[in-house]
Order: sequence, then C-alpha cells, then structure tokens
Amino acid sequence: MHIRNAGGAAFLNNPGLREARRPDGRRAGYYQERLGAERLRRCYELAPRRVRQCLRAETNFVLEKIRPGDAVLDLGCGYGRTMRDWARKAGLVVGVDLSRSSLQLGRSYLHGAGKCLLAEMDAARPAFLDGTFDVVACIQNGISAFKRDPLRLLKESLRVTRRNGSVFISTYAEEFWDHRLEWFRRQAGEGLLGEIDEDRTGNGVIVCRDGFRASTFTEADFRRLASRLRVGVEIKEVDRSSLFCILKKA
Repeated sequence: MHIRNAGGAAFLNNPGLREARRPDGRRAGYYQERLGAERLRRCYELAPRRVRQCLRAETNFVLEKIRPGDAVLDLGCGYGRTMRDWARKAGLVVGVDLSRSSLQLGRSYLHGAGKCLLAEMDAARPAFLDGTFDVVACIQNGISAFKRDPLRLLKESLRVTRRNGSVFISTYAEEFWDHRLEWFRRQAGEGLLGEIDEDRTGNGVIVCRDGFRASTFTEADFRRLASRLRVGVEIKEVDRSSLFCILKKA
C-alpha cells in the first residue's frame, strides 16, 4: 500500500494493491456539491446538545469494538471527524469519501493524529483487496445519505472485511426523531440545507425544497438485507438515538 503526502493524514495511492476504481461518472451527490469541507463542519457545530451526545455515543460504540492494532475502514469519513478517536486504538484507520474538499480539510484536521489515511472513493465501490480490514464502519445514517444500493454497500463492506471481522452500520432510532429534526432545521436556517418541506417531512424522512432527502432504516429493513447475505447479524440500539446493524464475517 503506497502513500503520498505523509506529513499528517495521507492520501492513498493504489490502495489495497489493486487498481483504484474512480467515481463512476454519475452526478455528484448532495454532500459533495453542497455539504463538503467547512460547510460540513459547520453542520456539526450547529448540533444541539442531544445530537452531540448521539454522535459521541456512535463513535464510542465502534471504538469499544476496535482491538489494538486493528485495521479500520471509515466509509463516508467526511473530514475525518471520527478517525482521530479510532486511531487511538487501531493500527490504521482509512477514511474514504467522495467529497474532495472534505478530504482536503481532513488532511489538516487529522494532522498529528497518526495512523490515518484518506482516499477519494465511492463507499459502495471500495478499491481494496478482499479481507483488508478488521472493522468497517458506516455510521450516522450513511446507508441512507450515500444514495447507493444498500445491499451492494453491505456486500462490499463484507468483502473487504477479514474473517472474524465486523461491519457496523448505523441509522437513527425512531425515538430520536424530534432531536434529529431540530438539528436539520438549524442547518436549513443557516442555508446549509434547503428549506425543509414540512408537508413531506415525517415518518423518519426529512425532505428539503432543494431536493435533499434523508430517510432511515428500521430493524426489519436491516434484517431483510442481512438475510440476503447469509452472515451473522445483531441489531442494537445505542444511546436511545442510533440503531446499529452489526454484521459478523465468520
């Protein structure tokens, strides 16, 4: 695995020893076009206290499962918000994202963290060899935000996970709705998102008038996906705010 720009967080060059598959040419998603870099960081700065607790609980839940020396893959890493914490235990944390501006911010945000690498890559098309990572994490409802086929996302996550490794996928718990909606209203109020379409928002789905749409997954949704993968699955609610789907690769 060759790297460049190794002063702090580095960018991967030819990760996993096979040719990197570049983004497939489809129109960039909302987070690449509208919510990259400093705008994304501002979203987290606006988070209400209860949302900050949720974000911390998700990060810590995965951190608790990381063993010293593990290789960890963070799907949809943004500017590396979770990577610094995970790198305290992991042997290596690789973050992938399609937003080049967020990854560029990540280079400075993660400076001095050590053991962190960044790559511009589609989370549903990770250019790594089979069985590269001990832990693969896609948290904060990335399974919805990526706008990718969720089954493919899970299949590829399992493919790059080593035997006896784990995949952690999170969405928002149903009872967290009011806190989540408050956060998105704050983002819309600062122009980071479009105006929320109140008539179409509800039942776990947030819709904005500029085309943004964020859904969630239920336990039944996760179990339906897992049943097609033939792997061990555990569904766990964390902090009364997040619902985790944990896949075990035997």
